[in-house]
Amino acid sequence: MTPEPIPVRSISTLECRSCGAGAPVDEHFCPQCSRILALGRHGDYFTFFGLPRRLVVDAADLERRFRELSRKFHPDYFYNAPPSERLASLERSSFLNDAYRALRSPVARIEHLLAIEGLPSPRSETGTASGAKVPPALLEEVFALNEELDEIREQREAGADAATLRDRLAAARQPIDRKRDAHERQLQELSERWDTQLESADAVARRQTLEALRERLLERHYITNLLATIERETAGG
Repeated sequence: MTPEPIPVRSISTLECRSCGAGAPVDEHFCPQCSRILALGRHGDYFTFFGLPRRLVVDAADLERRFRELSRKFHPDYFYNAPPSERLASLERSSFLNDAYRALRSPVARIEHLLAIEGLPSPRSETGTASGAKVPPALLEEVFALNEELDEIREQREAGADAATLRDRLAAARQPIDRKRDAHERQLQELSERWDTQLESADAVARRQTLEALRERLLERHYITNLLATIERETAGG
């Protein structure tokens, strides 16, 4: 069976405001006149850093690229430049900082990948733990935690010993912590799977991995909300 060809993304171009030449959107300086380019409609943090869309990132390499680009874009170098170039340096410096904050965080990196690959953000389905729909994989833990929290609140109102209630809250937190640790391992495994599939011709498999990453993130955000609820209860005691 002939492998499905890998889809080729079109390379957008933008116009250099200095010489009018066209330049690929992932270039920072005009290939013709070497002037800094306006940011344009850039949205891919990976491309901005000159990186493939991989989820396992070398932190030292990312920081090196960040520092190199920071020096190139620094507004001090464009102090006497035309207004358009000063603005371009400010735009690229700001975008660079946003991109670096996202790519150095494994979770934010996944969220950005999902966004540029066309999947809705997991955060769109998570709010407070009480207001968001419970992911099916967490139903058992959520049910048990809610029952325990109700009992703890009743005992607090009845004047139960604060230290005893804190111990119960700590015990109630343990299954949620274990679930969070399991999700961290799953996210790492799925990230590595995505990287191995990146050059694969199987677009269906890549899409399935993205969907799994999104589902794990949705559950992770819900777990974070559950832990925040426990912390509020602990502080309130």
